[in-house]
Amino acid sequence: MYDRLGAGGVAGVVLVLAGIALVAWQAPIVAAGLAFVLAGLGLVVRALVGNVMRQFGMV
Repeated sequence: MYDRLGAGGVAGVVLVLAGIALVAWQAPIVAAGLAFVLAGLGLVVRALVGNVMRQFGMV
């Protein structure tokens, strides 16, 4: 998994997790909401990329 993300992707994941941890330290309910929003956004992006790749015949 790490070879697909590269250094920038791993740094991005670390920053996202650190940001959620910082928010959770102050407001756990808000952090849970942010985590759900980010997970949903990730699923939407994954579906969009999959559809575009399928249209171009790459899958």
